[in-house]
Amino acid sequence: MQLVVGRVGRAHGIKGEVTVEVRTDEPELRLGPGAVLATEPAQAGPLRIETGRVHSGRLLLRFEGVRDRTGAEALRNVLLIAEVDPEELPEDPEEFYDHQLMDLDVVLADGTEIGRITEISHLPSQDLFIVERPDGSEVMIPFVEEIVTEIDLEEQRAVIDPPPGLIDDRAEIASGRDGDSGGSGSTDGEAATGRDGATGRDAAIGRDGA
Repeated sequence: MQLVVGRVGRAHGIKGEVTVEVRTDEPELRLGPGAVLATEPAQAGPLRIETGRVHSGRLLLRFEGVRDRTGAEALRNVLLIAEVDPEELPEDPEEFYDHQLMDLDVVLADGTEIGRITEISHLPSQDLFIVERPDGSEVMIPFVEEIVTEIDLEEQRAVIDPPPGLIDDRAEIASGRDGDSGGSGSTDGEAATGRDGATGRDAAIGRDGA
């Protein structure tokens, strides 16, 4: 199975180094010297990492055969793709790879159906579930612990407790729940995406900040 683990940014200096937007929670494993990565577009690779270092909070990589700024600039915006065993799981039990979360049913604590996860968006500040509603519309759910209270892979569902306004008909749902039971509790439940607002990678996302 292939997972996007990074995206090449600007060239750094004149000796072929590039900045990399990391999309994995395990950069030392996925983006370490010697790693061979497929690319998107495919014709840009494969690329073997020669050296890596962190400078001013950014990961800098140099690939074999790329020796100058011109070569580095030619790789800008190329996606870096690692081959991963589909049975492999993140080390942290609170983390998940994107493929584990795709197509999960999204429900409220009382079982009310909200929709199905069709996409995961990795933003600088947090990860978002793009959820398709039964009527075909979409809603974005931040993958943070206060909202996504449980990920149950066995039942193939994500339980959410959204604040008012996050879901179009939330006020109506909340009213019905208040009348029935006075509210609902939440259960504590990668990438690896994280529920505390940290971005997840490997398309792995983690609720604990991984």
